[in-house]
Amino acid sequence: MGDLEVLQQHHGRGALSNRDGRFEKQQNHLFDDGWGTLEDALFSPPPIQTRVHRDATKTIINRNQSPDIPFDQSINPYRGCEHGCIYCYARPTHAYWGYSPGLDFEVHLFKKENAAELLEAELRKPGYQCKAVTIGANTDPYQPIERRYQITRSLLSVFHAYRHPVALITKSALVMRDLDLLAEMAADGLAQVFVSVTTLDPRLARRMEPRAATPQRRLEAVAALAAAGVPTGVMAAPMIPALNDHELEALLEAAVGHGAEFAGYVMLRLPLELQDLFREWLDTHYPDRANHVFSLVQSVRGGKNNDPTFGKRMRGTGNYAQLLSQRFKLACRRFKLNQVRRELRVDLFQPPPRAGDQMALFT
Repeated sequence: MGDLEVLQQHHGRGALSNRDGRFEKQQNHLFDDGWGTLEDALFSPPPIQTRVHRDATKTIINRNQSPDIPFDQSINPYRGCEHGCIYCYARPTHAYWGYSPGLDFEVHLFKKENAAELLEAELRKPGYQCKAVTIGANTDPYQPIERRYQITRSLLSVFHAYRHPVALITKSALVMRDLDLLAEMAADGLAQVFVSVTTLDPRLARRMEPRAATPQRRLEAVAALAAAGVPTGVMAAPMIPALNDHELEALLEAAVGHGAEFAGYVMLRLPLELQDLFREWLDTHYPDRANHVFSLVQSVRGGKNNDPTFGKRMRGTGNYAQLLSQRFKLACRRFKLNQVRRELRVDLFQPPPRAGDQMALFT
């Protein structure tokens, strides 16, 4: 027998393989050596446990210069994401650290345990200019390990103390834990939250996002945030042609019914290794429509599986992309979403005094 690709659905995991990253000099493949070892790998795989590593980063705020992203500064408390979303565009970034964008991305996680200290140091720099910071632009700040490490909580505590504006993006109901901080900040125009809801179908959600909160729990989080006075929106992201795109209007209607004020959407993106990982997943779970899904994906990406061009990568191009865009606009108008543009305040920023600081002469 020749090289074999072993695809398995591990309980609570999204990816079906652990392909080597694009920077690796060697590529590993399972091979039947005649001694029965391949059968062991196929039918008796070892359990997969989450491993958390220390991220020794020396800076915490990322500066963004992409013209199609609506924020200038962001923080990601973790690298990798235990939610295991098969469509996650951040998966290929794991290759930079010598890990696979497949199972490794959701198993080998990195925590920035000194994030709060690094943030305070940045905010106290003499030349720092206050701009809103988005937490969770790459991986989810409220993924399951946040319950233990509370790094996102520590960051919010710093922003709260410094009266610094912050926006959060998550698909976890754990965001409700921090309602005390978020509600106080929102009262001063310093906080807003986007909750990602990809589908209302719990079965599809469990397959696509195996360790994320159920759709109903996410909507409950929207309701709790809105009731606490936190401006809250919903991201219908990603919209996957022929898989969840038909739910767009229902998603937005459900969001409004739970108190959402604004909404957005993103077309499915398949950069680098994600193309093969997503195809494996489709062939396994939805083999009857896999070819159709990819045909439509290519129709919005100029005949390719991915188009990273600024201005095109978020929404796509062509007839199908235009139709989805029009549906979104009409639904927002119908459900009265995005009627008010809320700008986070930057004029309240003030580093709190530290012990030993000289008091101001005049107040």
